[in-house]
Amino acid sequence: MKRIAFVGGIVLVLIGVLVSPANAAPPKSGPVYHYVRWGENLTQIAWRYGTTVWSIAQLNGIANPNRIYAGQVLLIYPGTGYSYPYTVYTVRWGDTLTSIAWRFGTSPWAIAQANGIYNLNYIYAGQRLIIPN
Repeated sequence: MKRIAFVGGIVLVLIGVLVSPANAAPPKSGPVYHYVRWGENLTQIAWRYGTTVWSIAQLNGIANPNRIYAGQVLLIYPGTGYSYPYTVYTVRWGDTLTSIAWRFGTSPWAIAQANGIYNLNYIYAGQRLIIPN
């Protein structure tokens, strides 16, 4: 009886090792760059890295989470859920560093420093800025 239980335990362990994917446990610290493969969606990617669809979308400036494409590179913080040390903002026509800073409750100098901007008057539509929280 003990032998059957022992063999059954070994079989269960082997099944667990063989069935689980090799990359099931992503790193828990530091950013990861994920290259989107054909057929993937943000839900699958978020589940794989232990985060949320909205977190990935916010961090990468994705307005419509249903529209990602194969070959797209996504910046992901695994296992972080909702909180990031910063937000990514895409500059719109007519924006200034002062108006963006006001919108996010920070200073234009903090945004400039986070993005390596030396001339506070030189930003352009479509530029992605890191907004420190």
